[in-house]
Amino acid sequence: VENAADLCTGSGCLGILLAHAFPNAAVDIIDISPDAIDVSNINIANYGLEEQVTAIQSDMFTALAGKTYDVLISNPPYVDAPSMAALPAEYRNEPQIALGSGTNGLDHTHTILREAANYLADEGVLIVEIGHNRDVLLEAYPLVPFVWLDTSAGDQFVFLLTKAQLLAI
Repeated sequence: VENAADLCTGSGCLGILLAHAFPNAAVDIIDISPDAIDVSNINIANYGLEEQVTAIQSDMFTALAGKTYDVLISNPPYVDAPSMAALPAEYRNEPQIALGSGTNGLDHTHTILREAANYLADEGVLIVEIGHNRDVLLEAYPLVPFVWLDTSAGDQFVFLLTKAQLLAI
């Protein structure tokens, strides 16, 4: 892996993990929020990764023209509208842009699935967390061969697709 990215990075923690997992890779961490980018830059500095990890303020793929990645990961916002309305008080301190993703919780994921192939190397892979939205995702994309990854929470929350699979959508 030479180039990796974390889209919708928030604090940058997943991008920092990418840098540790692939010490020879250049890692871009991307978020729309200037505050998230500020926090990410603090975390990059705290881990001494300024030479390896670059924080980019961008609305999804907007500022990534010409870039390609071997690995693109994302833990995008995925809370659906009914759940946003019912969030406990402690979650309401989080920026809504970091949590909500439209009526069914998949607005960001739809964008990622539509555009990610344009930013992946030929053998590149996309890995995305979708929360509790697996059924909604499978209903929207019944023919897509999602590979569901095992996590400590089970195998319902994170999928992997190759560039070739994305191009077939």
